[in-house]
Amino acid sequence: MVALTPALRFAPISLAIGIAGWLSAGIAAEPKESPCNEDTMIVFDASGSMAGNVGQGIGTTIPRIDEARHALAEVLPSATKFRRVGLVTYGPGAYQQCNVHLDLKPTANAGTIIMRTVDALTPGGRTPLTEAVKQAAAVLDYQHKPGVIVVVTDGEETCGGSPCDLGKELHAAAEQLTIHVIGYRVKDFSWTGEQSILDVRCLAEQNGGLYIAAESKEDLVEALRKTLDCPMVTQRASQPGSLEAVRLASQGALRRPNY
Repeated sequence: MVALTPALRFAPISLAIGIAGWLSAGIAAEPKESPCNEDTMIVFDASGSMAGNVGQGIGTTIPRIDEARHALAEVLPSATKFRRVGLVTYGPGAYQQCNVHLDLKPTANAGTIIMRTVDALTPGGRTPLTEAVKQAAAVLDYQHKPGVIVVVTDGEETCGGSPCDLGKELHAAAEQLTIHVIGYRVKDFSWTGEQSILDVRCLAEQNGGLYIAAESKEDLVEALRKTLDCPMVTQRASQPGSLEAVRLASQGALRRPNY
């Protein structure tokens, strides 16, 4: 048996400590995730179709806009604790009109104000979704600072705009703009055709957002929590691979060599 010198005997331990230190330094050097507190604009659909029944007239008398209101009321209290939220609505008015209204710029603790406005809406008019998103982006000063837009709609653009083209334009000029679209409709149902659904989905995808199809109030709540609600402090995901490397290295170092 060959006797190990002190230097060789403790070499594995030194190696493990070095690996652990290197991994820890690498993890610490990575940028922390920023808190989800960017100014946010809700774009809320109050077009005529939102007066329709949840189940398209089959076995229900609940207006679609009521389900959207209830879902928003459930999520807003927590969402508005950490971020300033504003509101753009579109639709209310005569049947053929394409009305867009800026109801509120991003404001702290805006939940009560937003719900007061949304509860007072009478669905009507068409769906100028593209113009509504464009106005929301302008309010966020999207060319100079980060922002988030959350669109809640049960239909597609019906006022001649192109959500996909707008999405590309906003992405090219934005500092950091994220657009989420929550499509509230019965599965596989479209007011104007499948291509329009893809066009609205493109708006979200072009700006790093989610397109979420919702079929119930519960779906709407979940979708709003994913897009509008966000904790102030985001914990960084663990790195099991790196931690496993440290664990294995430590075990190897502490095990007595068998020569």
